[in-house]
Amino acid sequence: MILAPSPNFDARPAAVIDHLVLHYTGMKTAAEAVARLCNPAAKVSSHYVVDEDGTIYALVGEEMRAWHAGVSFWRGASAVNDRSVGIEIVNPGHEWGYRGFPEVQIMAVRDLCLGILARWPGIEARNVVGHSDIAPDRKQDPGEKFPWAWLAGQGVGVWTDEMAAPGDFFSDLAAIGYDTSLLAGLVVKAFQRHFLPAHLTGEADVLTAGRAAALRGLVDPIG
Repeated sequence: MILAPSPNFDARPAAVIDHLVLHYTGMKTAAEAVARLCNPAAKVSSHYVVDEDGTIYALVGEEMRAWHAGVSFWRGASAVNDRSVGIEIVNPGHEWGYRGFPEVQIMAVRDLCLGILARWPGIEARNVVGHSDIAPDRKQDPGEKFPWAWLAGQGVGVWTDEMAAPGDFFSDLAAIGYDTSLLAGLVVKAFQRHFLPAHLTGEADVLTAGRAAALRGLVDPIG
């Protein structure tokens, strides 16, 4: 792990850390991304950056608030920066030639996440999310090529391949965590990017509703 201290952080308003947010950098190179996250004028940061070769850069201590999520919402909590650890994963993103994530990079992401989850046991699997999950009106990362299913199988996050009888679709999305007050198509596509990545229709069709119902049964079984 390489120390690359960023000045862009402050104290958390509370000691609760119960979210882990994964991003892609959306920049052409890791050097550009780290430089921006360490630039005081940019006023953005993350706790870690994971390069495509598996190198991990540590920018902000986990106990401090990094500035990675922006305007955000998940499971009733806004200002997700206050209560999350953020990881930027090097990838040019949709603007600069979105591509798959190398195996060595994803192995490093897995190991980093497992360490974070061990240090902060309040982070439940249902609160391991992508930037697009918590800000579907602004963000697409880490995107539909990110291996959420594999990571969940390794103990990072939640996944299901199951389908359930469709219920109240937007109620299901809200119970999973999404801000359903936003434009419906954007929220639906954010859900699909994470949980139906081969089906980016932006439509509340039967397949999407069935997956949402099955997922709700995992993350909100009482609700």
